[in-house]
Amino acid sequence: METANAGAAHRPRPSLALAVLPIAVTMGLMLLQLAVLDEFAPQIPLALGIAFTGFLAWTRGFRWKDMETGLFHVVHIGLPSVAILMTVGMIIGTWILSGTVPLLIYYGLQLITPQFFLLAAMLIPAVVSVAIGTSWGTVGTVGLALVGIGEGLGIPAAYTGGAIVSGAFFGDKMSPLSDTTNLAPAVTATNLFSHIRNMMATAVPAMLAAGTLFWVLGLQYAGQNLHTEQVRTILAALEERFTFHPALLLPALLVVVLAVRRFPAIPTLFAGVLAGAATALIAQGASFHQVFVVMQEGFSSTTGVAAVDELLSKGGIQSMMWTISLVLIALAFGGIVEQTRCLEVILNAVMRRVRGRFSLVTASTGGAVGTNLITGDPYLSIALPGRMFSPAYRGQGLSTLNLSRSIEEGGTLINPLVPWSAGGAFTAGALGIPTLAYAPFAVACWLSPLIGLLFAALGWYMPRASDAERAQWQRDEEPVMVAGEMVSAAQLDPEGLERAFDAYRRE
Repeated sequence: METANAGAAHRPRPSLALAVLPIAVTMGLMLLQLAVLDEFAPQIPLALGIAFTGFLAWTRGFRWKDMETGLFHVVHIGLPSVAILMTVGMIIGTWILSGTVPLLIYYGLQLITPQFFLLAAMLIPAVVSVAIGTSWGTVGTVGLALVGIGEGLGIPAAYTGGAIVSGAFFGDKMSPLSDTTNLAPAVTATNLFSHIRNMMATAVPAMLAAGTLFWVLGLQYAGQNLHTEQVRTILAALEERFTFHPALLLPALLVVVLAVRRFPAIPTLFAGVLAGAATALIAQGASFHQVFVVMQEGFSSTTGVAAVDELLSKGGIQSMMWTISLVLIALAFGGIVEQTRCLEVILNAVMRRVRGRFSLVTASTGGAVGTNLITGDPYLSIALPGRMFSPAYRGQGLSTLNLSRSIEEGGTLINPLVPWSAGGAFTAGALGIPTLAYAPFAVACWLSPLIGLLFAALGWYMPRASDAERAQWQRDEEPVMVAGEMVSAAQLDPEGLERAFDAYRRE
């Protein structure tokens, strides 16, 4: 069977400067768009980057058929995640209509006490962000209410901001409803729920450390009066709009149970959609028309309380189309850069400096952080390093779950700590707290990637590639870095892959 790279393998490699040029031009277009047009929509610079890469490849003798094959091969690999994103849009809409998400918010806000305010300011955004899959929505609504409460208690804004950001972006990272959490396994060809389970090794210790810090800091505020007017307003609006009962948590419980039992991601999430729809019909008296509308267009909240309406007005397939378009175009860009051998040359240059597992994880995490610093975009900080370093992880016989965790930590978690990034600018504007003020206290965000590097050095929680994963590489004809050369996994039988991994380990 002809591999995706077969038609291009005989073409000469570009120089390192020429290989880097398409990425540099594309990122330059993004910075130009941000600086001159004062907006950031990566899809157009990426599309122009595809055209520029194709033109350079054409001058080197590549045919469009060769480039198209590689481009759409990588897009094809990411299509399951596109289906997941559409399902996520439906699940968010039905879970809000059913009262599942509002009930989680309702319970969370009632946990606040003066002594444990900072700990609650981390845990509540974490719960809400996991439930709705968006750190920005959580920060801009529940986070804003928590800032007001913290001010009333006299707690430094930097403490409160660090707690909110730690919880909200932890929840974003661990939620199967999050776009970045779906993007990371998409670009590394891994399973969504396996990706989430693998991230727990670094996320849980980081959250425990952050929680301990906020508990200790909160002890000095025990006994103070808690001004809860903002919280009462939100709770009253939720009570007026929804009928609450613990049974509303059943859709979320169903998804958790199916995920733990390792059911496939799409059927698991769609079971959540159906459970949310049934709950909305039974518990909230919704009509079939309302259920269909929220699946397609999302839920529209009209309580009259701005914080509640902003938090709950979301979901639906259409809400995911911006992210889906970015995923497809980013994968296409990665595909053409890979097919025209630019990625191969860049990876060779990086791998000459990589001497083992620790340096590889450092390089991929650093690549995600560096993309964040250059472009300020969390999606690209996941998409580009994900495609760039996948062959190297496969070449060492490591599961690409290690890579998906590495780039999510360097991408999703670091983004809100960069003042000029999309996440940093939004969070600072929403909370009214400068990014550099809350960043030192956003412990879970910067500690998680450091724990990941520690585990890489020690060899802990670094799973090897399973037989099933290696077989998938071969079926998808994924590139593998073997002895400094990229070859298709389909060209190596299982014994050949094992010999390559053994050779690398002996080196």
